[in-house]
Amino acid sequence: MSERITSDFRQPRRYVRLDTILRLRWLAVLGQLVTIFIVTEGLDFDVPVAPCIAIIGLSALFNLVLQVSIDPVYRLEPPYAAALLAINIAELAALLFLTGGLQNPFSFLFLAPVLISATALPTRMTLGLGLFAAACATALGFFHLPLPWAGDEPLVLPRTYMTGVWLSIVLAIGVTSLYAFQVTEEARKLSDALAATELVLTREQHLTQIDGLAAAAAHELGTPLSTIFLISRELEAAGQSGSLDDTIRNDLKTLREQAQRCREILAKITQLSSEGAPFDRMPLSTLIEEAVAPHRDFGITIAVRIALSQTSEPVGMRNPAVLYGVGNILENAVDFARERVEVNAWWNAERVEIVISDDGPGIPPDILKRIGEPYLTRRRRNVEGQDRHGGLGLGVFIARTLLERTGAKVSFTNRTFPAHGAVVSIVWPRSDFETTEVLSAALS
Repeated sequence: MSERITSDFRQPRRYVRLDTILRLRWLAVLGQLVTIFIVTEGLDFDVPVAPCIAIIGLSALFNLVLQVSIDPVYRLEPPYAAALLAINIAELAALLFLTGGLQNPFSFLFLAPVLISATALPTRMTLGLGLFAAACATALGFFHLPLPWAGDEPLVLPRTYMTGVWLSIVLAIGVTSLYAFQVTEEARKLSDALAATELVLTREQHLTQIDGLAAAAAHELGTPLSTIFLISRELEAAGQSGSLDDTIRNDLKTLREQAQRCREILAKITQLSSEGAPFDRMPLSTLIEEAVAPHRDFGITIAVRIALSQTSEPVGMRNPAVLYGVGNILENAVDFARERVEVNAWWNAERVEIVISDDGPGIPPDILKRIGEPYLTRRRRNVEGQDRHGGLGLGVFIARTLLERTGAKVSFTNRTFPAHGAVVSIVWPRSDFETTEVLSAALS
C-alpha cells in the first residue's frame, strides 16, 4: 500500500468527547448524593455530611464551568481527558477517606476511570491512571475515617480481610483494564483495516471503470472521425484535378490515412467492449494470466497449470475484488519464493479452485493460526515498525476479506515435509464465481 494510505490508517484515534466525560461525572454526582441520602436517612448511619456535600458540590461546580466554557462536542486530547479522569479518582478517594476507606464497598469504583481510559486513551496514560488509582487505594488502606455504622462501636474488619480487599481492587484495575484495552484495540484495528479494504476496493473499481469509459469514448469519437475521413477524402479527390500542388495533396493523403487508422483502432475497442472482454467478463484462465503478468519479471519462475474439465471453463465478472485478492496473494508468494511459484486451477460443475504455492520458508506455525488478521506480517520490520516493503501486514487481510465477500473460501497451509513453502487455496462455488452480482456483493 502507498505511504498515503499507510499514514491514514495508522494514526491513533485517541480522542474522547468532553460531553462523554461530563455525562459520566454528572452521573457520579447524582449517584453520590443519592447514596449519602440513603445512608443517612434510610440506614440512619452517622456520615460526615457537610464535608461530603462540599466535595460533591465542588465536582458539580467544576462540571458546570466545563460545560459553559467549552463546547460539549469538543474532542479532548488524551492528556486533558486523562487529567479529568485523574480528578475523578481524586474525588472518589476524598469521599472514601471520609467514609471508611477500603472498608466502604464503593471503593471498587476506582476501577471505572481506569476502565474508561483503557478503552479510549493511549496505553501510557492508562498505566499512569492505574498506578494513581492503586496508590490512592493503598493510602486509604492506612489513612481514613471510621466507616459509618449503626451502634456506638465502629465496625472493625480484620487486617487480613482488608489486605484481600486491597489486593482485589488492584488486580481488578490491572486485569479488567488490560482486557478492555485488548478488546478495544482489536476492534480499532479491525475497523481501520476494513476502512483500508474499502479504499483499495474503491480504487480497483475505479480502474475497472476506465475500461467502460474507453469504450464510451470510442463510440463518441467515431462520428467526428468519420466526418474528418469523409472530408479529407473529398478534398483529396478534388486535388486530383491539378488545382492543388503536390505538397497539399500529400498532406491530405496523410490526413486521410491517419483518420482511417484512428477509425480502425476505435473499431477494435468497440468490438472488445461488445464481446465483453476484457471490459465485462473474463474466463478463469484470463483472470489468472492478468494476475500473473505483473510478476513475471522478478527473477521467479511462475508456472501456471490449468486442468481441463468436461465442463466448460467458468467465466466470471471482471471483478476488482477478485483481481486484487488473487494478485495480492500471488505477490506474497513471489516475495517469499526462492525460485518457483506454482498457480494451479481446476473446476467442475459445482466449484472453482485456484491454488497458489511457493518454495519459500513457509508460514511460521504461530502466524499460521492467525493468518488473515489485520496488521499481522511475517516480513522483517524496520525501525518504524513497517515491513521491508513499506507495508503494515494488511495485504493478506484485505485480500482474504475481498475474496470472501465474493463467496470464496480462502485457506492457508504449508507443504508437507520434506517439501517447503506456503500453499493458499481459493475455492468458489461455481455459481458465485459466475454470478453477475459478485461485484455488488464485494461492495456490500
